[in-house]
Amino acid sequence: MWLFTPFGYFSIVEKPQDRGDGMLTVRARFAGDLEALRTRHLPTLGAVRYDPTHNDYAYRARAPKADVAQAIAATVAAIDYENFKDEVSHVQGHARSDIYLQVWSVLKRAQDALTRIVRQSGS
Repeated sequence: MWLFTPFGYFSIVEKPQDRGDGMLTVRARFAGDLEALRTRHLPTLGAVRYDPTHNDYAYRARAPKADVAQAIAATVAAIDYENFKDEVSHVQGHARSDIYLQVWSVLKRAQDALTRIVRQSGS
């Protein structure tokens, strides 16, 4: 699962080593995102590990699956803004907001392309 929040971007997965003990691996591109998640909603997040050999996410930590689910619910419950990109800018600054806007733009182009395909096929 990819999770974009005002305080960070995460990829949450169940790695083979997580399966036996009810854990999930929470990955991030920036250590500060994981620290923000721990501070805000996931105090049981384990130590942040840095491994530059990972081409996708250099920062990783593990947490109990039930706690991650509660942290996601708490993140949703804390929403008190009407514009996500503005909130990202407020919390993390314009540079991060601009990056999120680029992601939004790519997904908007995908939506527009799919809409054109559906209209052309008559579905």
